[in-house]
Amino acid sequence: MAPPLAPSGPRVPTGSCKGALSWLLANLGWTFVLAATGFVVFVLWLAFSRYGNIPLGSDDEKPEFRTVSWIAMMFSAGMGIGLMFFGMAEPLTFFMGPPPGTEPARSQAAIETAMATSLFHWTLHPWAIYAVLGLAIAYSSFRRGRRQLISAAFVPLLGRRRAEGPVSKLIDALALFATLFGSAASLGIGALQIKTGMQEAGWIAGLGPSVLVPIIVVLTVCFILSAVSGIARGIQYLSNLNMVLAALLALFLFVVGPTVLIMQLLPTSVGTYLQDFGTMAARSGATGGKEMDKFLSTWTIFYWAWWISWTPFVGMFLARISRGRTVRQFVAGVILVPSLVSLVWFSIFGGTAIDEQRKGGNPFGDGFPEEITFNVLQQLPWTGITSVVVMALVAIFFVSGADAASIVMGTLSQRGSIEPRRWMVIFWGAATGGNKALQGIQNPTFIGALPFAIVLVLLCFSLTRDLRTDPMMQRDAKGSDVLETAVVKGAKEHSGGFELVISEANGADGSADSGSQRQN
Repeated sequence: MAPPLAPSGPRVPTGSCKGALSWLLANLGWTFVLAATGFVVFVLWLAFSRYGNIPLGSDDEKPEFRTVSWIAMMFSAGMGIGLMFFGMAEPLTFFMGPPPGTEPARSQAAIETAMATSLFHWTLHPWAIYAVLGLAIAYSSFRRGRRQLISAAFVPLLGRRRAEGPVSKLIDALALFATLFGSAASLGIGALQIKTGMQEAGWIAGLGPSVLVPIIVVLTVCFILSAVSGIARGIQYLSNLNMVLAALLALFLFVVGPTVLIMQLLPTSVGTYLQDFGTMAARSGATGGKEMDKFLSTWTIFYWAWWISWTPFVGMFLARISRGRTVRQFVAGVILVPSLVSLVWFSIFGGTAIDEQRKGGNPFGDGFPEEITFNVLQQLPWTGITSVVVMALVAIFFVSGADAASIVMGTLSQRGSIEPRRWMVIFWGAATGGNKALQGIQNPTFIGALPFAIVLVLLCFSLTRDLRTDPMMQRDAKGSDVLETAVVKGAKEHSGGFELVISEANGADGSADSGSQRQN
């Protein structure tokens, strides 16, 4: 999903929550910086550790969804609509005004910095944040048989009694309402983007903000219909359709846009991202002063807070569609695949926008992200067709994400039911559309990111404790102990001249012996 928008970056709320956000970012921004990078390290460690082969289900269970559909659904729910907003806008914004202490604006070096910073905000870090919660819930639900609730994943850390007490109900309630208001915010953003596209196409010239109301109504009806049809039909179909349309649009821009520049940006962006990763992850006002503080508050820390505030929804949805995968497959799918897609996406869309700006087309305009994409398309062939495709992508990305949110809210409100009742899904879908969606852009849900950051840190400890006692780990540990005992005994009794033989002979107590020794 996409953060709120503004000419200089994501839009900070107004009113009473503005002061709370300013205080949060100024005094506790370091918490988000450390936590976000810590989550990246944690999930990569899980993938490469001995826990990587543990399945999210029974030992012989197969994945519920095809890999292509699985990736398409996670991408649509996780940030599909956000990439439509910022695919061109963010690299171009950083090209026009790079982060403090980096490169001069509009320079050749600023292109590399712009691409690396955009990738930093949209690749490993956000998906690692989602992966922590998604993995914890998927393992807890499908491997351990607990309810599909955030609170249920705390059983290893708190014990079943405490994990089902008042604190757990508070956690699940916060997750439910964060999903509700976050969906409303995304609905308002999607309507704003579609309205801008319709204005650029000349369909609603001269009409004011009132046109957003019917757009919101249509989008709400669409995602409710999709949600009640279930994941296997509605969400999967829309996600696959989105993947095709997005690929076609990207291919079109690659062909008619600056093809050579795009190809050059692919390796250059990765190299600069990896080279500057430590610097970008460690940025703080301690070394950059007020200018760096302002940049971090406007962009990086705000992004981390926004991704964390969206984690209850996206993480639970990732868990719901990942049954049958292993821990390693989950991390690879959730972390690496979207990161690679984002690399290609930002190279094509960001490279095209920067190229048009350098040629004098000025697609940056007033700096509003919802306008930049259409400003760029006006400089390219088939503007009318591509504008319609962009509006369709925004609409379908939102519908596929919002109906997933409705299902997640139904699951939370029915105490972890994997298949919530249709009337409950419809209720939460209608609540999303009726929750003052336009004002939802300024809702304060992201302020809840700090307590959820703490929840995610605790989940890391709870998940690790759960994995240590997994049946597969216990079998491996028991097998190692039996093997070590047999080898030591054989060496002592037979002076090293022996071989191990595995058999199913019953012992005196009726249990099967793990093996026997045979002297050479």
